[in-house]
Amino acid sequence: MEEQQLEFNKNEDHMRRLVSTMKQRLSVIEQGGGKKSIEKLRQRGKMTVRERIGYLTDKNTPFTEIGAFTAYDMYSEHGGCPAGGTVAGLGYVSGRQCMIIANDMTVKAGAWFPLTGKKNLRLQEIAMENHLPVIYLVDSAGVYLPLQDEIFPDKEHFGRIFRNNAKMSAMGITQIAAVMGSCVAGGAYLPIMSDEVLMVEGNGSIFLAGPYLVKAAIGEDVDAETLGGAVTHTEISGIADYKFKTEAACLDRIKQIVSRLGKPADAGFDHIAPVAPLKSADELYGIIPVDSSKSYDVHEVIKRLVDGSVFDEYKEDYGKTILCGYARIEGWAVGIVANQRKIVKSKKGEMQMGGVIYNDSADKAARFIMNCNQKKIPLLFLQDVTGFMVGSRSEHAGIIKDGAKLVNAVANSVVPKITVIIGNSYGAGNYAMCGKAYDPRFIFAWPNAKIAVMGGEQAAKTLLQIQVASLKAKGEVITPEAEEKLLKDITDRYNAQTTPYYAAARLWVDEIIEPVNTRKIVAECLKACNHAPVAETFRTGVIQV
Repeated sequence: MEEQQLEFNKNEDHMRRLVSTMKQRLSVIEQGGGKKSIEKLRQRGKMTVRERIGYLTDKNTPFTEIGAFTAYDMYSEHGGCPAGGTVAGLGYVSGRQCMIIANDMTVKAGAWFPLTGKKNLRLQEIAMENHLPVIYLVDSAGVYLPLQDEIFPDKEHFGRIFRNNAKMSAMGITQIAAVMGSCVAGGAYLPIMSDEVLMVEGNGSIFLAGPYLVKAAIGEDVDAETLGGAVTHTEISGIADYKFKTEAACLDRIKQIVSRLGKPADAGFDHIAPVAPLKSADELYGIIPVDSSKSYDVHEVIKRLVDGSVFDEYKEDYGKTILCGYARIEGWAVGIVANQRKIVKSKKGEMQMGGVIYNDSADKAARFIMNCNQKKIPLLFLQDVTGFMVGSRSEHAGIIKDGAKLVNAVANSVVPKITVIIGNSYGAGNYAMCGKAYDPRFIFAWPNAKIAVMGGEQAAKTLLQIQVASLKAKGEVITPEAEEKLLKDITDRYNAQTTPYYAAARLWVDEIIEPVNTRKIVAECLKACNHAPVAETFRTGVIQV
């Protein structure tokens, strides 16, 4: 018992250090372009991007940020791009859950880097999938020209933003744009393709070409206000609908507009009064081992996330390396699919490794996902998976066939899927457990998460063998010392690419979250999911049985 407590304390200390590191990095990101840039805003009578969101959203309601770590530790040669130059997430305005997307003009004047575009497309995707009203707080200099070739012409580049504006409008999704700063060139289409356009006098401007470009192109001398300020667009062009003297007045009008929106149809997901878990969420920190290869019982994680710690397990004695079952999170009914990291005994009496997907567990999970689709119950995936079982016995038993059955069910699922990576996420296990490629409505990672095609040690040894063989083929002699150094270099490089920060920077996950906040964040996502009726009928493709 004492040994267990020591292990728990060791795990807890490790996770709290990871969370502390995450918070420290987040506090730097929240400063945007830095204190000097913020001071320049103040001199122009402007709020910071986070102050704007704080003023707009209802008091004492959650703001679930998405993509805070976008572009983390990237674009250093360009001065960095904290949060991708955009602050965004799910927030409540006049009691209505909305998607709020706001440019941070302290980051390169709000210019769009390649990952700014990718982030904004992801945010629009979330709004479209969940039928959420969108509020754009526009303050951007447009495309970041030194990297224009990486953001301009392709399908998932800048122009896709305006295509999505049009698609959302056709879907009946309300879009409101407040122009609180620059809105230049192609970016000028975003507010104009929204339902209503608000502008702040003196700071807001909309034009296809700014004064300098106009001078260069046609020789005309004109100032920004005359060319495309709030007075011009509300009194002459008719492009904007409202103008305001202050940002606060502009944001107040957005609240009024949202307060009058009609109630949308919903998905009808079952919801009752919430009940707190019987187990403390703080204990999550002590459950997950420091060594990600060690075993633990994922039941203990689930008990600290679900209402009343009640988990009605499906096929409890079959396919034990994946747990499936029904529960509630803040009153919302969910189906949970979770990797079991504890070493278990199969129906044949064989010991099975935790975190590995075996034939029977793949079969069970596929059937459970089908049941949730039949019952219109959203799915929550808790990933801590090292992949599918390999070897002649598994291959002869048809592990590829059973894995394909699970992947087919995940891919064709029509109920919302939410994924939380609580540990490892390796190889095809990432796919089967609804990784980013399988369209989860939302996907999050804990600070200890590792995302890669395989574990660091295995990958490094594989890569080492390839490199050593290549060097030997060239006639080079590799000493044991040189081989050891090469292994370390490969391992360090590979491990750096498996961190949740590396994944979040590239939007493979929507956000890195504290384990203790998992329950409330998942609940906010379930509320968002309920805005969009499930219209499709669940069908699978060809499945070998």
